[in-house]
Amino acid sequence: METMQHHAQHVQICFDCAAACEHCASACLREDHLQMMRDCIRLCRDCADFCKMCGSLTARDSEFMMKFMVLCADVCDACADECSKHDHEHCRLCAEACRRCADDCRRMTVTA
Repeated sequence: METMQHHAQHVQICFDCAAACEHCASACLREDHLQMMRDCIRLCRDCADFCKMCGSLTARDSEFMMKFMVLCADVCDACADECSKHDHEHCRLCAEACRRCADDCRRMTVTA
């Protein structure tokens, strides 16, 4: 039962991160200096896709979920690093969600 609970928590963390990334990318598109936000938007979109896939693979207990968690953690780190460069609330919240997801991905691969 504990494994199912950990999986369910991880799925939620992944989908929460995906939502934060989608929100950040949309908010970045409304910023005045759009060219400066290009990398942030790109990474947020990539990260959202990775997090959604990671959450889905975890929910179905896929044989590939652990390998994918490693990739997801790397993408989340890259997104958090980029978002941290910008002084916007949506970027700060996205970076926090990305770090939480990266940490949880790594925790899941260690405890498996």
